[in-house]
Amino acid sequence: MYSEDDLLPLSGLQHLTFCERQWGLIHIEQIWEENRLTAEGRVLHERAHQPGAENRPNIRTSRGLRLHSLRLGLVGQADIVEFHRSAEGVVLPEVEGSWRPFPVEYKRGKPKRDAYDEVQLCAQALCLEEMFSCDVSEGALYYGDPRRRSQVIFNGKLRARTEAIASRMHELYAVGTTPLAAYEPKCDSCSLLARCLPRLLAKRPGVARYLARALAVGED
Repeated sequence: MYSEDDLLPLSGLQHLTFCERQWGLIHIEQIWEENRLTAEGRVLHERAHQPGAENRPNIRTSRGLRLHSLRLGLVGQADIVEFHRSAEGVVLPEVEGSWRPFPVEYKRGKPKRDAYDEVQLCAQALCLEEMFSCDVSEGALYYGDPRRRSQVIFNGKLRARTEAIASRMHELYAVGTTPLAAYEPKCDSCSLLARCLPRLLAKRPGVARYLARALAVGED
């Protein structure tokens, strides 16, 4: 169990799953650059995060719900959590009946090959399970390009991967050193490409180590 002071941003799981160096630049070095892709994603999230609730007979929708897990050491905010009326659900304050949490995360573009987004959504589900003492078996990713939901089942494999990545994130944060660069084609779409210099540093790892030492000395 982690303390509240040890909690790391849940959003970092998506960064870490995509690229450990990208995660380090953002969450250790506090470097951020925006490009068209990140700007579109930010606008989509800002709309989804507008606080408030929407109610229908069998679904109650909460926007911008704060999430946390002391077991995984995570804290964050959900785009949307729907509470579906269910006999196996939980009791909500001042609401009749029982309700099952169903997280929905908004993403720009199309579904991705790798499970970056699924890991982030699964982490939200694990937070909800801990917060409400219930089982959260599924959720959905809403992609802006096809404008439809993609169902995500939180099976054992996805849960284990999510927990492993959360543990890895805490390990890297404790070390406090940004991982070295390793160029891949996906780097070309990263907003931090000019800051990361993956082609240069991957070919000349000695340069990366020199820069890391120089920056460390400059901070003392």
